Amino acid sequence: MALKKRQKEDVEIPSSSLADIAFLLLVFFLVCTTIDVDKGLRLVLPPMDVEDIEINKENITNILINDAGQVLLDNEEVSVRDIERIVREELSENDKLIISLKTTRGTKYDVYIAVLDQLKRANATRISIADPEES
Repeated sequence: MALKKRQKEDVEIPSSSLADIAFLLLVFFLVCTTIDVDKGLRLVLPPMDVEDIEINKENITNILINDAGQVLLDNEEVSVRDIERIVREELSENDKLIISLKTTRGTKYDVYIAVLDQLKRANATRISIADPEES
């Protein structure tokens, strides 16, 4: 009995499910990927119904940022990079110190954020941010 040779069939990759596989991979990576979201400034604001409290003037340090980007710490011009050192020294002398940060309407945002960063580095936790109209 003679054996018949099989005819070789062309090997083909099924392409009908290729779109399904690509779609499932896309969904998988979209679900598994984390997206960093900019959270902005992390400030804890007091509740709206807090009554005004009288604070001793010795416990307040005023910082004013004007339109030209100059920073005035208790009416003396200082550089932004010196704020951390000065505030850290004042906090070591007075642990009840409150920093009042005021700006003018034309204050540049990058200077304002740089000052806030310096205050955070100095471990200042009591920061009062005043409305630009009050300066």
